[in-house]
Amino acid sequence: MTTVPASSPLPRFPDGFLWGVATSAPQIEGAVDEDGRGRSTWDVFAAQAGHIKDGSDARVATDHYHRYREDVALIEELGVGAYRFSVAWPRVVPDGAGTVNGAGLDFYDRLVDTLLAAGIAPVPTLFHWDTPQALEEGGGWLARDTAEHFAAYADAVAARLGDRVERWITLNEPAELTLLGYGLGQHAPGRALLFDALPAAHHLLLGHGLAVQALRARGATGIGIANSHGPTWPASDSAADTAAADLYDLLLNRLFADPLLLGRYPDDGLAALLPGPVADDLAVISAPLDWYGINYYQPTRIGAPLPDTAGPADFAGIALPPELPFSPRKIEGYPRTAFDWPVVPEALTELLLSFRDRYGASLPPILITENGCSYDGIDDTERIAFLDGHLRALHRAIEAGADVRGYFVWTLLDNFEWAEGYAQRFGLVHVDPMTLARTRKASFHWLRGALRF
Repeated sequence: MTTVPASSPLPRFPDGFLWGVATSAPQIEGAVDEDGRGRSTWDVFAAQAGHIKDGSDARVATDHYHRYREDVALIEELGVGAYRFSVAWPRVVPDGAGTVNGAGLDFYDRLVDTLLAAGIAPVPTLFHWDTPQALEEGGGWLARDTAEHFAAYADAVAARLGDRVERWITLNEPAELTLLGYGLGQHAPGRALLFDALPAAHHLLLGHGLAVQALRARGATGIGIANSHGPTWPASDSAADTAAADLYDLLLNRLFADPLLLGRYPDDGLAALLPGPVADDLAVISAPLDWYGINYYQPTRIGAPLPDTAGPADFAGIALPPELPFSPRKIEGYPRTAFDWPVVPEALTELLLSFRDRYGASLPPILITENGCSYDGIDDTERIAFLDGHLRALHRAIEAGADVRGYFVWTLLDNFEWAEGYAQRFGLVHVDPMTLARTRKASFHWLRGALRF
């Protein structure tokens, strides 16, 4: 029997606060060759030797495509009110543009109806990194047309699901796709362009803005985006380290938040490097949102580039090329997850209050669209401590004036963790890699009890 560690009750959150769990299609669905689904960039990337650390792929993943009713029952048992999932673009529009696959939409019809029957609000994310491979072969997010095709796909999904969905997410973490997928080549599509990846950032943001237009035209409300953010801490007070940290913060935080919330890029020189009619595009990108999603995992300490003798700089387990104008440094003095990420709950409070101060009246209500950690084992007391600490930090931010309306745990199930394969375990529910049997972890039971205020 799983033993749940005792802890003091969580503070009471505001009435109507939305609790949920989050997943993504390419990490859990499997069934990549069924019912007319097209290939995604992750299908192709994972099939190439050396890209996935354990040599695995997501052809089966957790088989959510066939086991979704079992997984919805787990969410219902957990007692949260919302499920953030993603719709797989190549399942709905196999080539990314053109013919809509009705059988693909049928799956999400069934999922949404099953959620609603269980009293769980569906919160679909339209894009969680699984670009249709056919579009990638035409340039992917480096090509402006991809943003327009994304809007057409968003329209197709809204036409089918819009009568039952009250909250929509356009994109998940465009910063990571730009950095890791196009800049460093560590994620799909595997392009190592460094700063020549910046057009992808602009086209992702444009795709978001065009998708907002498409959703609004279908009568949708409750529209947001899920951006990854975290505080950037300079390695020292030196001018070189603070300048490097400021550049990193610009690229990972402000490059994606400022256009959405302020209608401008954070630096004129940066804006000049971006393609197309940038000023006109910004008017589309900055269309008002109903809420703003923040995915938070950790702060980052940044310094000036290290000398060659220091060895390669490391970013979340990824070796960075030496020509980058900044260098991540290890944050000492905190517990660490199995992913070797520092556990710093107070940085979530810092982040939320910095957003309140930076964006003021331009910032809509916030949802924490992802927060979680990787640990091994079913008696995962470290995950309980992580969630407890971060929920208390979130409550402190709310008490200090941050307008946060909801929180989604990443993630429901142990899943395909991108380039890590199945080695990193973020789930509240353990999934046996051979049988796919689901086992509730101690953190599942703890959260179920903790949310009964």
